[in-house]
Amino acid sequence: MYTPNTVNKLECIGHVQKRVGSHLRKLKKSVKGLGGKGKLTDNFIDKLQNYYGIAIRSNTKNLANMQSAVIAAFYHCCSSTKKPMHGQCPTGTDSWCKFQKAKALGKIFTAKAPGLPQNILNIVKPHYFKLCDQKLLEKFLLGLTQNANESFNGVLWNTVPKQNFVELQSLKLGAYI
Repeated sequence: MYTPNTVNKLECIGHVQKRVGSHLRKLKKSVKGLGGKGKLTDNFIDKLQNYYGIAIRSNTKNLANMQSAVIAAFYHCCSSTKKPMHGQCPTGTDSWCKFQKAKALGKIFTAKAPGLPQNILNIVKPHYFKLCDQKLLEKFLLGLTQNANESFNGVLWNTVPKQNFVELQSLKLGAYI
């Protein structure tokens, strides 16, 4: 007989971040004309993969913000000077998005990256958005990783925040806890 308790499998952020890259590389290989200069390159996939991981790591404990950040990362990476797509990016002078930051400061921003052409974006978007599903993202709400060093550091810095100066004795005490 089943008990009312359920087991929820949690995922490692690093593994799903890698899955984004391998999924897009497989797509690039299988769809003719998707790869090449000005299209879906390995450098672009790496950039998108990194932004995906950063979006998850910086929004643990809030599923709506995490999903929004992952989607914003996609549009941010795909945008160009000719076609800016920064509507989902956080606004203000402290934004990680250089376009939104420049806009808040009243400056003109010129993107260095070419972005993705619309036809390539239309092919990549549904595949990327499968990895933005709430059921998948809720497995990362605790911000867990299987990298032992990262996991230890995460526990330590939650106990003794990096932003506050502490003496060595306090740091050691935090490490013992």
